[in-house]
Amino acid sequence: MKLSVRDLDIPGKRVFVRVDFNVPLKNGVIGDDTRIRASIPTIRHIIEHGGTAILASHLGRPKGKQNPALSLKPVADRLAELIGRPVAFAPDCVGDEVKKIVSDVHKSGAGLVLLENLRFHPEEEKNDPAFAAQLASLCDLYVDDAFGAAHRAHASVEGITHHVRKAAAGLLMEQELHFLGHALESPERPFVAILGGAKVSDKIEVIENMLGKVDRLLIGGAMAYTFFKSRGLPVGNSLVEDDKQDDARRITEDAKTKGVRLELPTDHLVTDTIEPGTAFDVIDVDDAHIGDRMGVDIGPKTIDRFTALIADAKTVVWNGPMGVFEVEVFAGGTEAIARAVANVHGTTIIGGGDSIAAVKQAGLADKITHISTGGGASLEFLGGRTLPGVAALTDV
Repeated sequence: MKLSVRDLDIPGKRVFVRVDFNVPLKNGVIGDDTRIRASIPTIRHIIEHGGTAILASHLGRPKGKQNPALSLKPVADRLAELIGRPVAFAPDCVGDEVKKIVSDVHKSGAGLVLLENLRFHPEEEKNDPAFAAQLASLCDLYVDDAFGAAHRAHASVEGITHHVRKAAAGLLMEQELHFLGHALESPERPFVAILGGAKVSDKIEVIENMLGKVDRLLIGGAMAYTFFKSRGLPVGNSLVEDDKQDDARRITEDAKTKGVRLELPTDHLVTDTIEPGTAFDVIDVDDAHIGDRMGVDIGPKTIDRFTALIADAKTVVWNGPMGVFEVEVFAGGTEAIARAVANVHGTTIIGGGDSIAAVKQAGLADKITHISTGGGASLEFLGGRTLPGVAALTDV
């Protein structure tokens, strides 16, 4: 168990909050403010308990240099609108000017400061101790609410915790650890994991870790084709990782040994080109008529079978699309899985951009128990790795 922001003595304290404001931004316009909204409960908790919230985040990949196009100023403006109170914006994240801004806001009572992009300093990603100490000098307490960055040992995520008395999980971080931890440690059964996306290599650790915990593992998306090729099935020009075929065979054997039902698609949509409006055929996965075409989505028989395998689940974890989701005609499989997961009477957890987009597009997000904010972090957590940002928090 990790210390929670709810356990902290906040009145009169300066609280450094690592948030994830890495939002889509183009010409100063925020494309999706979901991550900003997700941080508000923790920010409100600190302010309402008489603390000053000092918010810090990265945005994009400025490579350690000032880049006005990646400034967090538009985020400060949007946060002020959403939270209904002023947000002081600091033009940097360290230095005397920043200290003065934080001090002025703090003296005026419980308030809110957003620091400029942490990654404008190369020391952030290098987890430089001196830079971490500079960040820590701004605060009395530390709260991490950026699960999406918890897998990175950066100065604002891991290094800073060595320079503060207490490091606690924010409400969003706490929620992530609760639901993902529960799924891995004490899931209600049947427990079904659904994995999709492009590469087996991205999810080998997840598959291996989940095989000891799930009852059924459904694999779709391009990663299925590496499994097909490892079994001698025709794959045409589908995306295949030739160097991962041995892993696919080993995973198949491990599933048998552990009594896990490992399910792959039985039919698929195949096409010559990934273009909107392009012609496609639906064929079985063992049909050599794929020729030199590529698989781009699961077929109707697979949708029916996967839906049936999900229907009675009590715990579901889903990460990754079933096909080329960004092209509408090849999004049917992913959308069908979204509906199947939404209909589950149990705990449902979704991670990964396309999976999340699918449930949102279908208007089903409110039917999902937990939508994870951390793509890479949730994968590493499900893969059994220790996340530096979580390990660094104070134990209860």
